[in-house]
Amino acid sequence: MVWTVPRNYELTLDKILYRAIDQFPDVEVVYKDQVRYNYREFYRRVKLLASALEAIGLKDGAKIATAEWNTHRHFEAYFAIPMMGNVLHTINVAIAPMDIGYILSHAGDDAIMINEDFLPFLNVLKDYAKTIKKVIILTDKKNFEPPKIEGIEVYEYEFLLRDYGDESYEFLELSEDTVATMMYTSGTTGLPKGVYFTHRQLVLHSLATSIQFFYPGITLSYKDVAMSLVPMFHVHSWGLPYTFTLLGVKQVFPGKFDFGLILKLIDREKVTFTAGVPTILHMLLYHPESKNYDLSGLKMVIGGAALPRGLYEEARRRGMIVISGYGLTETAPVLTVANLKPYMEDWPEEKKAEIFMRTGFPLPIVELRVVDDKFNDVPKDGKTMGEIIVRAPWVAREYYKDPEKTKEAYVEGWFRTGDVAVWFEDGYIKIVDRYKDVIKSGGEWISSITLESLISIHPGVSEVAVIGKPHEKWGERPLAIIVPKPEYKGKLSEDDIKSHLMKFVDEGRIPKWWIPDYYEFVDELPKTGTGKINKRELRAKYLKA
Repeated sequence: MVWTVPRNYELTLDKILYRAIDQFPDVEVVYKDQVRYNYREFYRRVKLLASALEAIGLKDGAKIATAEWNTHRHFEAYFAIPMMGNVLHTINVAIAPMDIGYILSHAGDDAIMINEDFLPFLNVLKDYAKTIKKVIILTDKKNFEPPKIEGIEVYEYEFLLRDYGDESYEFLELSEDTVATMMYTSGTTGLPKGVYFTHRQLVLHSLATSIQFFYPGITLSYKDVAMSLVPMFHVHSWGLPYTFTLLGVKQVFPGKFDFGLILKLIDREKVTFTAGVPTILHMLLYHPESKNYDLSGLKMVIGGAALPRGLYEEARRRGMIVISGYGLTETAPVLTVANLKPYMEDWPEEKKAEIFMRTGFPLPIVELRVVDDKFNDVPKDGKTMGEIIVRAPWVAREYYKDPEKTKEAYVEGWFRTGDVAVWFEDGYIKIVDRYKDVIKSGGEWISSITLESLISIHPGVSEVAVIGKPHEKWGERPLAIIVPKPEYKGKLSEDDIKSHLMKFVDEGRIPKWWIPDYYEFVDELPKTGTGKINKRELRAKYLKA
């Protein structure tokens, strides 16, 4: 049977917001210790922003870049810009200014909303982003006087809302296929690549994420207080602001990440749910003031990089509940979360930990496979490695203005993630590496992620990264780059780590030939803009000829 009645209900982001204001109007939105309002007031401000943007000529699909921290203002833009038919283009503020200039130019942005902290970036506009004609400055300061920029209209956010906003503004019904957001990959393998997402994709992503958190392990509901510690300039902050709004959850925004303030907010606002990369968890646990706060009961989803076993165990000692998740910029981003299946609820904690440390099982309506180089499924034996390929309604359809990269990334409708994983009979996957990070030694693969996780368990290790170092005989051999804990600085040795790893050889968890040949002990590891360890920079430093 073919359905011939015209579609008359569109899956657009306004449906998420309207549910919040209808069913949870008094639930709070909090920004640092400066702003506290409810969803009803949030909606009023969203209308003010949308009407103000339209009044200054930003309408009919205008692309509006945002360079902003995790603030209530950014949250307002997350809804106002796409709901009025414009495109929200979040900019990674931690990358090089020249890369930002390239992104703004390639995207063809019409305007930028920019935090006062990033005003020096405006210097790139005259050389790169010639399409930008309007700048809106975001600041916590009262009576801020915006700078004058030749040939560009400059506004301050709150004055824009006051002078041009109309709280009686009504949003028009949009097609669910209208582009809502746009963003660029981090450019770790060349120039940043742009992707975009429609309203339909984001609504389905939010619904599926909500359903995934019905499963045991980490749950999410209206009872929670949420603070995403994923930068809002990074892949919709993993889509969490939309998911939290859909569920009517109280949301806390910390602004620029100051972990002393974040710990205070967690304590004061009784935050129960958060998410971020492993580095964020490390900062929560090891900040000088951390021991003054009770983190027990705090639920956290870790993504963006593998969750090291040592970090997981420290979090558990503090009473936190931590599980892994997985996704990419091109997938909006969430694909899997390592919740438990119902029959696992009564398992011993150690057995549950093995599940939480996996990468998870797919969200509803995500199709995921692990394949060999001929795109045949690998066995679900938890041992055989292959590449993850996926299909889902919210996978980006193409790379913006880059047909060659699009052709490379998609094979018969499946998106190639470039991530190497093993597949288990129970439906879970576990990422063992990025293809570019796998160490090829003697024709076999060594998982840098597995070695990092095992090394991290050593009581003297704070952080660790493992990369492949060229070797005349074997092709590559592992190099472990280790940040010792302060009390172990100058004391931790290569032999200590080798002896530590031999325990896992004896247990059969790794073969002996996986033990690294090379070691470096350093004060810190370089990080990307989103807090991941920057292996490209490590390779440039340690693998120079």
